[in-house]
Amino acid sequence: QVQLVESGGGLVQAGGSLRLSCAASGSTFSNYAMAWFRQAPGKEREVVASISWSGGSTHYADSVKGRFTISRDNAKNTVYLQMHSLKPEDTAVYYCAAGPLFLMILPSEYDYWGQGTQVTVSS
Repeated sequence: QVQLVESGGGLVQAGGSLRLSCAASGSTFSNYAMAWFRQAPGKEREVVASISWSGGSTHYADSVKGRFTISRDNAKNTVYLQMHSLKPEDTAVYYCAAGPLFLMILPSEYDYWGQGTQVTVSS
């Protein structure tokens, strides 16, 4: 079992930056690939970025490539999402998720989820 708790969301103007954190507890954090998903009102949950168990490999959705950076600190059991140049279309609830394999894109493939943190980007 892994418990995930996100933090760092908030209201920011377009062009601004935020850093999301996801603290894990329970089972061995470094055994899991991690990902950030987001879900906007009326839309399906979509993967934003994912990172391998070691942190050596990352993958990004085209919509955030070059603006967002996913990283992890296995010593702190934490995964981060640094977001720059935020756009109104980035507004969503952001979730972190833990799963057995890297590069999984479907929510159903992930075993554990946080409760989500709201990110709102004003124009």
